[in-house]
Amino acid sequence: MRHFTACVFSLCLLSVPALAQVAVEAPWVRGTVEGQKATGAFMDLKAEKDLKLLGASSPAAKTVEIHAMEMKEGVMKMFAVPKLDLPAGKTVRLAPGGYHIMLIGLVEPLKNGQSVPLTLTLEDATKKTQTVEVKAEVRGLGMPMGHKH
Repeated sequence: MRHFTACVFSLCLLSVPALAQVAVEAPWVRGTVEGQKATGAFMDLKAEKDLKLLGASSPAAKTVEIHAMEMKEGVMKMFAVPKLDLPAGKTVRLAPGGYHIMLIGLVEPLKNGQSVPLTLTLEDATKKTQTVEVKAEVRGLGMPMGHKH
């Protein structure tokens, strides 16, 4: 009977698709100033098999989107993209000036050192939640930058 149960259990495991693993490295969110309603999240993603990042969510923002930036006619443009390809074994960098996760409609300002939960949604229906540290504090207009002449 044990052998039969073990065989049935093994067959059940084979019928469940393996959850694809995506490694998230060096995640961070740019800090904000009072009144700022959006910011970016950045990280390196590496998938074990070909996947697509379909979206993200966070309780820190009303809307979270995948964005890209591109130079068009001498002007840098930012735009939402419906998905981001994650080729197997290759690192996809989400960085300022390129692909990134945009947090829009922030619930409160994000201060340096604070942590923000961020959930990534992949095409195989898996979700990966990370706790992302707020870094790179932003200064408001007119605030000293520490530059001396």
